[in-house]
Amino acid sequence: MTSALLLSGGMDSISIAFWKRPDAAITINYGQRPFAGEVNASGAVCAALEIPHHIITCDISALGSGDMAGSAPSQSAPATEWWPYRNQLLLTLSAMKCHQLGLNTLLIGALRTDGFHADGTSEFISRMNELFSMQEGELSVEAPAIGFSASELVHKSKIPMSLLAFAHSCHTAEQACGFCRGCRKHYETMEDLGETPY
Repeated sequence: MTSALLLSGGMDSISIAFWKRPDAAITINYGQRPFAGEVNASGAVCAALEIPHHIITCDISALGSGDMAGSAPSQSAPATEWWPYRNQLLLTLSAMKCHQLGLNTLLIGALRTDGFHADGTSEFISRMNELFSMQEGELSVEAPAIGFSASELVHKSKIPMSLLAFAHSCHTAEQACGFCRGCRKHYETMEDLGETPY
């Protein structure tokens, strides 16, 4: 198996990078407000782990919704950071890059606790896997942490805190705002791990 990881720079994808050591990492600039922080975190982790880092730019900021787009969330939104069909698009763009790189497995950092988003569930991953398998390229999609919470993933990955410290989880800015859902999840996960949030 040769693999690429969709690497956002958050705690979950960084933990998977350390745990699974993919052959490549892909970070996507789709017009999200915190991209600068995400790419800095992703790049630092890839450099530390010696993983080739690929950046794709596909600006869909005009189609965004919620915190990450800097606009009011859609009426369909289950949470304030919701961006319609985001994971479907990110997986598709990453799959295209995998094909170009000759890689056959795409990893995504979905967790058990992401299930309130339809595109964070096992069923969604399974259906995307089916969609890719019926197309040329023979690509499979896997969510290795789908059975874990964020703190359980950190334990499973055995990632050192010195590397996890690179994580950028904020949904609104290059620097952590401390108030959005992403920042709150980050602080809560650190507390679950017995670490003092920073």
